[in-house]
Amino acid sequence: MKAKPQPAVERRRRRQDRADVAKTSAAGKVLVVDVGGTSVKILATGQTEERSFPSGPTLTPKQMVSGVKKLARDWTYDVVSIGYPGAVLHGCPIAEPYNLGRGWVGFDFAAAFGRPVKVVNDAAMQALGSYNGGKMLFLGLGTGLGSTLIMNGIVEPMELGHLPYKKGTYEDYVGRAGLERHGKKKWRRHVADVVARFITALEPDETVIGGGNVKKLDTLPPHSRAGDNANAFRGGFRLWGEERALPRTGTRSKPRT
Repeated sequence: MKAKPQPAVERRRRRQDRADVAKTSAAGKVLVVDVGGTSVKILATGQTEERSFPSGPTLTPKQMVSGVKKLARDWTYDVVSIGYPGAVLHGCPIAEPYNLGRGWVGFDFAAAFGRPVKVVNDAAMQALGSYNGGKMLFLGLGTGLGSTLIMNGIVEPMELGHLPYKKGTYEDYVGRAGLERHGKKKWRRHVADVVARFITALEPDETVIGGGNVKKLDTLPPHSRAGDNANAFRGGFRLWGEERALPRTGTRSKPRT
């Protein structure tokens, strides 16, 4: 299976998919915020085009909220979902993110937005949006390596990326730093090896490879399917509007970069 650039017709289909997802939210209008190491992306109920602004190693939660409010100033929303690149426990960050600024732990997102907020691990949010049932392993190839296992409707964020691998960790080889250091050809081999190891160990019914760098794979690893970053938005809407029919999120999460 080839990962090819999206033609115009595919981009239009994805915009329609995002609109359809947004319409399914039943808890008022939802603003979904996907916080990443290089950008913050947002989408709200009824909108068809996501918006984004750069993040980076100095981004604080106050700056993030300010940027989101500015970007969404002409949108209306009643509640907020946040995909956070770090450890989350009982809906609160418990560890600072590796690739952003400080101050996330203990920050009052609900007070800052002036609305109810649900915070989950970002890989878990994208996994939730990718889930179709059974036992699913989600691996996100982005700034780092996100990982989540969903089994029988229970979402379990994991931190496989920080386990030892070769002369470092899995994330050192298949994250953005590994791609830049080893080059695309070796990086692809590492990705294939890492995915095969996790499939062997965890025995999922299906494996979803998501994150921004999945498009850099010329061939997907065996027994896997490509995810879509838009599924993070789907997961964010599901947190509020489809909880009765879709998986519930667990309460334990681990750090991700």
